[in-house]
Amino acid sequence: MTKIGFLIPEFPGQTHAFFMRESDELRKLGFETTLISTKPPTKGESTSVHQWTESATEKTHYLFPFSLHRFLTAFKQILLAGPFSWGKCFKSIFGPSDISISERFKLLPFVLVGAHLKNYCQRHQLTHVHVHSCANAANVAMFSRLLGGPSYSLTLHGPMHDYGKNHAQKWKNASFCIVITNELMDEVKTNLRGEPLPPIFIAPMGVNINIFQRDKPYIPANMGDQIRLVSCGRLHFVKAHDDLIRAVALLKDKGISVILNICGTKDSSDKDNQYTDELFDLPAKLGVKDQVNFLGSISETRVKDELQSAHFFCLGSLKEPLGVAIMEAMATETPVIVTRSPGTAEMIESGDNGILVAPRAPSEFVEVIEHLLQMPDKAIFLSKAGRKTVEERFHSGVSAAKIAEGVMLSNEKTQ
Repeated sequence: MTKIGFLIPEFPGQTHAFFMRESDELRKLGFETTLISTKPPTKGESTSVHQWTESATEKTHYLFPFSLHRFLTAFKQILLAGPFSWGKCFKSIFGPSDISISERFKLLPFVLVGAHLKNYCQRHQLTHVHVHSCANAANVAMFSRLLGGPSYSLTLHGPMHDYGKNHAQKWKNASFCIVITNELMDEVKTNLRGEPLPPIFIAPMGVNINIFQRDKPYIPANMGDQIRLVSCGRLHFVKAHDDLIRAVALLKDKGISVILNICGTKDSSDKDNQYTDELFDLPAKLGVKDQVNFLGSISETRVKDELQSAHFFCLGSLKEPLGVAIMEAMATETPVIVTRSPGTAEMIESGDNGILVAPRAPSEFVEVIEHLLQMPDKAIFLSKAGRKTVEERFHSGVSAAKIAEGVMLSNEKTQ
């Protein structure tokens, strides 16, 4: 088996199930993945509650905290790398870049962490490191490579501005990169125009279609039934769960009985409680306190149960890069009603395998739900078509195959 590292910042978080699925698929392709992370996630409401959390944590090598022993070992690695490698690191920090002088000096400690990563990979015979981030974890892998460490690759999961600066250096020193949507590919080509970039693949995140499949047939709702809605996403303003709560209130005003279960909690790194507090208060203000349930962080098994019990999966996100939660719903044959954004539009053909509505338009959710209540056969059609879409294009084997292809190409170039 080819041994590679999987570098995931603050692993394991509640939203990290995708990475474990991808790792499982890579194993089937002959790649053994070693889990590496920057540091454990901050404990709190968003702490991972998946069944694999404890075992994954025990297997993960954390780059921080940085002990005195690590410092001395890393410093030795830097000395042994020699002047040529020092020059490459210096050039990547102080050469042409989009970062300020103060930000450049902040990169210097990452050279030490990169040296530690190189040492760890040598000891564990890791020939490549795939980084599921384009932020500081990518800087660490880059410095490791410049000091003579293993090749590395990146996956871009969202807009580039969410991942800091210094992208030109991080990308051009990688052996290959993956972006999850065509929209992000266009962004990379625009922002890094003129840079000598490595091969870049488009490969969406995906789900394990063997786990997310129905144990019982989907039964559509009819007019007069209590409608069960489910949404999955962190409690952040960009997910706009408040719009779904407003849709529940509108449905109630129309005499339609409805229950909304919201799966997810706020990010442990999010210091602003205002939106979360307002979200928790909103159901009572709108008179639907008994119709809205906040379930917090829940396991994959519980998510699947919620999806199977729901008539519709709804998401009011203002900007969705792609949406694993949407894929999980589609794989489970739960009809999806989600807001339109470039990412969701790459996955959903409205009316064919799901329904797209405008952001910040609770009334559109209501209109679609009323329409599907009157046309249960359409709801069944959407449930089947959603499953077929995930089976064909959005299972976790897609991105795993691209990583395997990229590593093989990288190995061929170095031989």
